[in-house]
Amino acid sequence: MANLLSTVFFGLLNKDQFVQGIQQAINQISGGPDKGIYAGDNLFTYHRNLSFLEDQALMKAYAAHAKTPVEQAILWRISTVLWGVRNGLRLEGDFVECACYKGTTVRMICDAVNFSEQADRHYYLYDLFEHDPSMAHHAMPEHGAELYAAVKERFSDCPNVTVTQGRVPDVLADVAPNKIAFMHLDLNNAEAEIGALEVLFDRMVPGAVLVLDDYGWMAYRPQKLAEDPWFEKRGYRVLELPTGQGLVIK
Repeated sequence: MANLLSTVFFGLLNKDQFVQGIQQAINQISGGPDKGIYAGDNLFTYHRNLSFLEDQALMKAYAAHAKTPVEQAILWRISTVLWGVRNGLRLEGDFVECACYKGTTVRMICDAVNFSEQADRHYYLYDLFEHDPSMAHHAMPEHGAELYAAVKERFSDCPNVTVTQGRVPDVLADVAPNKIAFMHLDLNNAEAEIGALEVLFDRMVPGAVLVLDDYGWMAYRPQKLAEDPWFEKRGYRVLELPTGQGLVIK
């Protein structure tokens, strides 16, 4: 058992006071130094096994690639994606991430499962990589003209990873797999996510996992409100996870 402690929390009025409150709560938890605490990414939980901290392949990749405080704080989310990818390796099909940003999550996943050695599998990454005020999604710190090339370089040693610049769902008409064993959507926009689902969900094979990164976050509630009826029409219900992610098994 171990802990993961971060000061990365979103939507706070006074971060210092909030973090002090978390520390006071930690001081009241029984047990030794390893109390199974996860604090960060709007999560605070304790006396949990946090089994992903004992996943040597994941933790090695995390140490190599999680460089910013946010990347370090979202490990529980990354472990959910890894679980879905490992499930997908038992199935037919390829792997998809819509809105990969810097490619950090997929880079960790590729290292953890030795994806570059999966000669019969392919990982498809999509993003605009740039931002201007006319775009529906919000800007991220490293959006810019050089990001697309930087992400392609990040995967230069993985010939079975394709990085595509373009607007989802439009770009899917040009580059997309016919069978999908795992899919991760993190588009921060309801219209784009529904568009991706319209094109790709039917290509997911039975048993494939879909992770919706934004589903449980109040800041992205329009996505949940759009996706719930979309899935219900098809006989599915989304499982909201404590990480803020949504989970569907095809």
